[in-house]
Amino acid sequence: MKTLATSLVVYLSLLLDVAVVGVDGIRIHGKRKPWLDDPFSAVAREEGGGLQKRVPLSSDLKNVGDVNYFANVTMGGRVFSALLDTGSSDLTVAGTVPNAKNTGKTATVNYAVGIAEGPIQTVQIQFEGFTIQDQAFISDTSGHHADGEGIIGLGPSSSSVVRDELANSGGNPVLDRIFRSNMSTPNFITILLGRSEDPTDPWPGDVTIGEILNDFENVTSQPKLAVTEVKTGNGQHWQALLDPNGVIGPDGQPIKVSSKVKNSDKTRLNAVFDTGFSLSQVPKTIADAFYARVPGALYQNISGIGEVYTLPCDVELNVTFKFGGVEYPVHPLDTSISTLKKKDALGNTFCIGSFQPIISTAQASTYDMILGMSFLRNAYMLVNFGDFVDGAASKTADPYIQLLPLTNDLAEAHYDFVKIRLDGIDNTANFQLLPATTLPPTESTTPSDEESFSEKIKPYLPYIIAGCATAALILIVAIVFCIRSSRRKRYRRLHDPAPAGIEPPFAQYKPTRRY
Repeated sequence: MKTLATSLVVYLSLLLDVAVVGVDGIRIHGKRKPWLDDPFSAVAREEGGGLQKRVPLSSDLKNVGDVNYFANVTMGGRVFSALLDTGSSDLTVAGTVPNAKNTGKTATVNYAVGIAEGPIQTVQIQFEGFTIQDQAFISDTSGHHADGEGIIGLGPSSSSVVRDELANSGGNPVLDRIFRSNMSTPNFITILLGRSEDPTDPWPGDVTIGEILNDFENVTSQPKLAVTEVKTGNGQHWQALLDPNGVIGPDGQPIKVSSKVKNSDKTRLNAVFDTGFSLSQVPKTIADAFYARVPGALYQNISGIGEVYTLPCDVELNVTFKFGGVEYPVHPLDTSISTLKKKDALGNTFCIGSFQPIISTAQASTYDMILGMSFLRNAYMLVNFGDFVDGAASKTADPYIQLLPLTNDLAEAHYDFVKIRLDGIDNTANFQLLPATTLPPTESTTPSDEESFSEKIKPYLPYIIAGCATAALILIVAIVFCIRSSRRKRYRRLHDPAPAGIEPPFAQYKPTRRY
């Protein structure tokens, strides 16, 4: 797709399909700390995990109560805490970056929730052992992030707002800069996210660049899921197709839902993998099938979160996703979130369904759902950038995703749920879903519903433009005609002769009434 030095092309072509062992990859680990009441506060982010260098069970990644995962990025000598986000591609930080240079450009990144905007600057950064000179970033002045925090995008460079604005390779994202400048680093990343509630698997998470974690080498044996390519615009994400009937509900049955992506196989949903989403975003039909049949579940609008299903925290739900013929069960601790500490009007704590009906700001015509942390804690993900690296030649292999299922021991998952949510007392045998007749009406769509407004009118755009131009011309002609016509209608000039009077002799006045 892009241009790359011949030597690098040859080197990468030998590495794309090989599990690399012993290379200088990056590992980022996390250490759990007690969860705070407000998961989105700056205090929670600061105290959510340790920020030490690599030693046993210490880390540069902090797991904030299963809501956010942060890593350290040193910029101009100052350490910033950056959210790991595979759903975006740019580096943005709030606060002063020492020794940063201005480019004279500004940029805005619109996230599903919030924005980052401000001047584009460059500075030397260190990201887990890699030093990058003149890395471009957005100095965020939006006020949406606390001083010293930001976001490091791990998505495809084609979606980089900074690169588009600078219009050269100097605007490439961090990972592209690493892949292009370090010949010993294969162009893939892996992501392992832990859960704060898990009593049997205490490892909190890991992100690597160019290296596969020990004991997880089988990820290379998993099906290679082709990254579905977005042909236009900058909406490319790490996304792949689910299998037909690829979502299994808590009743063990596949959920009937069709794709809304234009020109796609309607039996296969297009899913984006995004570490920046705490709550996975799914079609409402799927959320209904997951939660609407749970006794006590409510569909309501929660301040700061949006429309979600709430349900009792003691309800164990098991759902599954299927990619490439492989099943990926979701741990029951991940189908609902208890760490947000939400309470109803009576003071009772309730849980939030972690698969949320997709919010309007997260919707796009190029995918059907966003599988965030609630799914990714159940799969070790390898993303091979392939020819998505800026400068890669067309003969470089296409990008792909591999997923290693992690929640394979369902008995252990059940034990975890009973221990954490039920205080060790297993009463799940008494639970029953409500009848399927309680489900809300299925969302119905027509082919025209599957297209955005701009896509609907695109075929008619030339006619619309021609019609508007014709109407404008007619209007101009009409205005000119009216002006010229009005000039022909004048008042009589003041020096025109007055009309003739009555000629003398005048008749003598004779009153007809006597007084």
